[in-house]
Amino acid sequence: MDASITELIRQSATKLKEKCDELTPILINEQSKISVIYNPLNYAWNPHNAYITRFSGNGAKILMMGMNPGHGMGNTGVPFGCPEQVREFLRIQNLIVEQPKMNHPKRTVIGLEQPKPEVSGRRIWGLLKELFETPEKTSKHIYIVNHCPLWMFNEKGQNITPEKLTGDSATKLYEVCDQHLREVIEIMGIDVVIGVGNYAASRATIALKDVDVVITKIPHPSPANPLANRDKGEFWKNIAKNEILSHM
Repeated sequence: MDASITELIRQSATKLKEKCDELTPILINEQSKISVIYNPLNYAWNPHNAYITRFSGNGAKILMMGMNPGHGMGNTGVPFGCPEQVREFLRIQNLIVEQPKMNHPKRTVIGLEQPKPEVSGRRIWGLLKELFETPEKTSKHIYIVNHCPLWMFNEKGQNITPEKLTGDSATKLYEVCDQHLREVIEIMGIDVVIGVGNYAASRATIALKDVDVVITKIPHPSPANPLANRDKGEFWKNIAKNEILSHM
């Protein structure tokens, strides 16, 4: 493990956390769709920091990038962090997850003990377990981030994803997240970025237009994506597996 890489990734995540905190009231004021914003890098910093500490400095040259948190990272602070996978595969356990500064009654944060799984995270980490057996071996090849750390909802508690934002505050959020992505790639010496879903791949293409990396994509594993459900998820898994292995 390279402790210097780990520390630089931690510093970059801290900077992202702080900049997104500064943007949160501006986003709520400007974006009519958004009523509540959670920043897991704040209230779930303990497991997120454990994830950085254990896995960012192990030599990965492939970066898998998602869009923004869902139920998984929203509870665990880990990208695509299906709670059961975080506890059982990544073995990130027994860490305090606090409460968001704002709360929506339909989006209760329980933390690492959240019993409800996240299908996307189960599929992603389940595939990596199948390919590499352990999280330590996985992290020698692949590291996972989300482009944006903010989990955003409308007044009904429905997810508002970053591509639905408009205006100056959206532009500023994209710039902050793009800068963090570039920092991670430079610090870790990433060669390949795999966008998980179309938005992540298109955002990587914009953010990294002057960076010497290969950008590719896999379909999003969400159950909202019909392709990801084909053959009980096996169709998606084979696409993702082939894409990962082709860059190793």
